[in-house]
Amino acid sequence: MAENQLGGQQYLILPEGATRMLGREAQRANIAVGYAVASIVRSTLGPKGMDKMMVSELGDIIITNDGASILEEMNVEHPIAKLMVEIAKNQDKEVGDGTTTAVIIAGELLKNAGDLIEKGINPNTIIKGYDMAAEKAKELLVECSEPVNLNDEDKLEKIAQVSVGSKNIGNDSTRKYLSKLSIQAIKQVAEKKGDKITIDKDFIKLEKKEGGAVEDTQYINGVLIDKEVAHPGMPKLVKNAKIALLDVALEIEKTETDARIEITSPEQMQAFLQQEEKMLKAMADKIAKSTANVIFVQKGIDDVAQHYLAKLGIVAVRRVKKSDMEKLAKATGARLVTSLDDLTAGDLGFAGNVEEKKISGEQMVFVEKCKDPKSVTIFVRGGTKQVVDETERALTDQIGALTSSLEIGRYVFGGGSAEEYVAKGLREYANNVGGREQLAIQAFGDSLEAIPKTLADSAGMDSIDTIVQLRSKMKGKEGRTFGVDVHKGAISDMEKIGVIEPVKIKQQAISSATEASVQILRIDDMISSKGTRPMGGGAPGGGGMPGGGMGETD
Repeated sequence: MAENQLGGQQYLILPEGATRMLGREAQRANIAVGYAVASIVRSTLGPKGMDKMMVSELGDIIITNDGASILEEMNVEHPIAKLMVEIAKNQDKEVGDGTTTAVIIAGELLKNAGDLIEKGINPNTIIKGYDMAAEKAKELLVECSEPVNLNDEDKLEKIAQVSVGSKNIGNDSTRKYLSKLSIQAIKQVAEKKGDKITIDKDFIKLEKKEGGAVEDTQYINGVLIDKEVAHPGMPKLVKNAKIALLDVALEIEKTETDARIEITSPEQMQAFLQQEEKMLKAMADKIAKSTANVIFVQKGIDDVAQHYLAKLGIVAVRRVKKSDMEKLAKATGARLVTSLDDLTAGDLGFAGNVEEKKISGEQMVFVEKCKDPKSVTIFVRGGTKQVVDETERALTDQIGALTSSLEIGRYVFGGGSAEEYVAKGLREYANNVGGREQLAIQAFGDSLEAIPKTLADSAGMDSIDTIVQLRSKMKGKEGRTFGVDVHKGAISDMEKIGVIEPVKIKQQAISSATEASVQILRIDDMISSKGTRPMGGGAPGGGGMPGGGMGETD
C-alpha cells in the first residue's frame, strides 16, 4: 500500500498491493532490464551468431536467431522489456532487417547512460547529448557510404547474402540461390517515380509449404493461391487465361429484412427451385459473356453455380483473401468487380498459365506467366516446419535489405566497419561540442562499438584487441572499409570480401535505439497498481533478468 506523509499525517494514495519505485532506484532498475533484454539477443548477431530455441505454452517449437522473432515469442511481462521488444518490431516493420543491431545498441546506450548517471550527470543532459549524437551519426553514415542502383546486380547480391549470413538455411550456394530469387522479385515489382525507386514489399508474396528441400524454393512470375478449384469438373489447366476478379457472392443472397415465402403445393416448390436455378445460371452466363475463362471470387459460390461454370469450361476459385485479390489485380492487370452486371472484357486480366497443382498432398492454384506483373510470389519449401519458417524469415530480411538499399540508393561496409567509423566521428564531434553533453556523445560512440565487439566475441576473437586494431585502422585514409571478418577471425577489408549493408537499416537502427533509450531514461517514477513485483537489485551485465524474472506477478 503506497503512503505519503504531510504534516505528520499519513495519506493513502494507491490501492492495496500497489508498488512504486522512485528516482535513481527506478532508473537503475529500468536500465538493468533494458540491458538484460539486449543481452538475450546479443549472441545471435552475425554469421557466427548462435540460434535460440523457444517452446510456447502449447508446445510449438521455434528455432531462430532473428532478433524480432525471438523477442516477440518471449512473451515478456515487464513494461521496459516490452519497450525493447517494440524496438525490434518497429525496425522489422520499417526496414525488414537489423533488428538485433537495434536492440544491442539500445541496451548499450542504456548501460552507458547508467554509468554517467552514477557519476552525477543529469539524465536530461544525457538525453540531449544522445539526440545530438544520433543526428550526427546519420550524417556520418551517409559520409562513409557508397551508391547502388537497380542495375548493380553484384552489389545487390552481396547485400542480400549479408542479410541472411546468420540464418541457418543451408550452405553458401543455397544463400546465393535465395539471393537471386529475392533480387528477381524486387526488380519485377520496383516502380520508378521520377528519380526515385519505390518498392512495395507487400506485393512480393511469400507462400510456404513443408516438403522438398530449401533449394526447391521457386520464383513465380505471378501469384500462388493456397486454394483449390471449386468444382472437380472444371479444367485443371488454362492457357492464355482471361481472369475476372469478383467481390460478389455467386449464390442467392438472403434478404436484408425478414421475409417469408409461402409454398402450398409441390408445383410451387418446383417453380421456386427452378427460379433459383435460373438466377444462378444467369450469373454463369454473364461471366461467360465477358469472355472470362478463370474467375477468383472473394465470397462463396453456390453448388449449382459451380455446375454451370464447369459446363461453360470456366475455372473458379472461391473465398480468396482480400490481400490475394489485390495481388492478383497487380499481377494480371484485372480490375476488381463488385457487380456482375458491370463485368466487361475490359475488366479482365491476363495470365499465360492458370494451373491447379498438388503440393505435399494439398491443391494450390498457380497463376503464372503474367505480362510484367507488379506482384510476384516466392514459393518457400523445406524439409521441416522450422526450416520453412527460418527460410521465410531469411527471405523477409533479404527483401527488406534490398528494398532499403534501393530506396536510398546507398550502402555502407559491414563487419562493424560503419559503426566504428561513426564512433570515431562522434568522438571528434564531442570534443567540439563541449559541456557535459560531450560525455553523452562519447558514450553514444562507445555504444556503437558494441557491434564489432559482439561480432569479435562470436568469432572467438579478443574483443578488446579487435577494437584497438579497428580504431588504429580508422585513422588511415582507407580505414573506413575495414571491419571484423568472422570467418578468418581477423580485421579485413570489407570491400574486398564483399560485406556491405544498406545505409537505411543502420540509420533506422540508430533512430529506434535512441528513441527507446531516451524514453526509458526519462522515467523516474514507476507505479504499478496490479501488484507487479518491481524489478531491481541487479546491475547491467548481470546473468539473467534482475529481480527474479520478467515482471513476475504475485
